[in-house]
Amino acid sequence: MLDKVVASATEAVADIPDGSSIAVGGFGLVGVPEILIDAVLAQGATDLETISNNCGTDGFGLGVLLLQHRIRRTISSYVGSNKEFARQYLSGELEVELTPQGTLAERLRAGGAGIPAFFTPAGVGTQVADGGLPLRYDGSGGIALASPPKETREFDGVTYVMERGIVADYALVHAWKGDRHGNLVFHASARNFNPPAAESGRITIAQVEHLVEPGEIGPDEVHTSGIHVQRVVHVGPVEVGIEQRTVRA
Repeated sequence: MLDKVVASATEAVADIPDGSSIAVGGFGLVGVPEILIDAVLAQGATDLETISNNCGTDGFGLGVLLLQHRIRRTISSYVGSNKEFARQYLSGELEVELTPQGTLAERLRAGGAGIPAFFTPAGVGTQVADGGLPLRYDGSGGIALASPPKETREFDGVTYVMERGIVADYALVHAWKGDRHGNLVFHASARNFNPPAAESGRITIAQVEHLVEPGEIGPDEVHTSGIHVQRVVHVGPVEVGIEQRTVRA
């Protein structure tokens, strides 16, 4: 009953319905669960809400879902390097909740830990706390929907803003190594948003490059415990691309 390995990425994402919220690991091109994302693309789920540091790049990661208009709303901290994202956002086709990067990581972690909300100084005195950030444009340069103001509170003479924890319907993550119980190890900088994303999902699906037997990962090596992971897909080695290639003339 503890063997969480499924035969394919297709099988792993087969039950994701339209309208789901999905937390996705990765930072730029590193640690992106691209095989699971491509499986969601082939599966057909639409009207999705994604929670990730960025919404992919053009033609890669969440960018492939975005290009097919399968994402309705996204919570992200960085939205550069994706021209289609900018076009959809400014034309009113995509709702975007911009969140400070550290706050986003903590919202995911808090949701996974059962913490409904927390207070942080990040964003105090800006539209993040005061409201007015454009969540959705009207396609003519106007704001169709703006962010509401958030609760603030003073602790020891310092003002903090309340942020809600995030619990996603599903989470998709990429790990360097995983065992059949779902214990995961992330390699180097791929240990970015993958651990908090994995913790935030009600159903977390992990693509792993190296699948090992239970006990082969030492307790002190585990980055994300199998208690947070429901499905494991062995995908083999994955090559990481170069987002901004610079060469000498």
